[in-house]
Amino acid sequence: MASPEGKQVRKRKTTDVDEDSLVIRAFREFQVQLDKRHDKYERLVKLSRDVTIESKRTIFMLHRVTGNEDSESLLSQSHEKLNNIKLIKMMKISEELEGEDPYQFLRAYSPGLQEFIEAVTFYHYLHSGSLVSLQQIQDDLTFAPPDPATAQVSDPLTAPNVRREVTVRVHVPPLEYMLGVADLTGELMRLTINSVGAGDLQLPFKVCAFMRRIHDAFLSYGNVSRELNRKMSTLRQSLHKVENACYTIQVRGSEIPKHLIADVLSGTSECRSRFQDEACDE
Repeated sequence: MASPEGKQVRKRKTTDVDEDSLVIRAFREFQVQLDKRHDKYERLVKLSRDVTIESKRTIFMLHRVTGNEDSESLLSQSHEKLNNIKLIKMMKISEELEGEDPYQFLRAYSPGLQEFIEAVTFYHYLHSGSLVSLQQIQDDLTFAPPDPATAQVSDPLTAPNVRREVTVRVHVPPLEYMLGVADLTGELMRLTINSVGAGDLQLPFKVCAFMRRIHDAFLSYGNVSRELNRKMSTLRQSLHKVENACYTIQVRGSEIPKHLIADVLSGTSECRSRFQDEACDE
């Protein structure tokens, strides 16, 4: 072993950084730009999370419309909630994206955008029985400059928007719209089961025809993306459940008591045993 005296301690040479160097100045600017971009990305993620939460709550409210005597009031409340999401959260997202390439931040706000599209399309189906188009959603997420004469500066939710003088929008790529519509089919499947439980045996057939048109349209696009392929598998499962519900109502509806049809569609073992018991009693 070498003696301690033989060991040489190497010291790092410290050199002063020339802050006036063009290379150092360029890297300092890059640092500021990257920090701003990361901060914007995090703000968009938080806004997207808020949009997702509020959109889910709206969807839960829309599911209460089926079989409810006060359905018009629930639809009105749901429309108001969607409007608040658009004018508060989505407008803030559009202002964050002003002057930016939206595809650089798409992954940050994509989950909230898809959930919002799902809620809006579900509302439109319950309200008018139709599918809202991509252009309609894009128009709804385009915000013109507010009128200074009518803007309420005292409102903390809208005060930051008063200084905006340009039109901003949340860019909705066609693929994001398709992914949101694919999620809609899961809510339509739940709507079918709930409607049968509420005694409406006609709605499942309307929903089934509507879902078949969506399924056939999606098939025409082929292999577009991995995420769309995954949601297409879920769409097929939802459509299969709705078709089974229509089959049960049409073919076996006369055999099964109406108060047990919803349980039979859910496939629980308890309902099957109850149905068999009642069939034996008859």
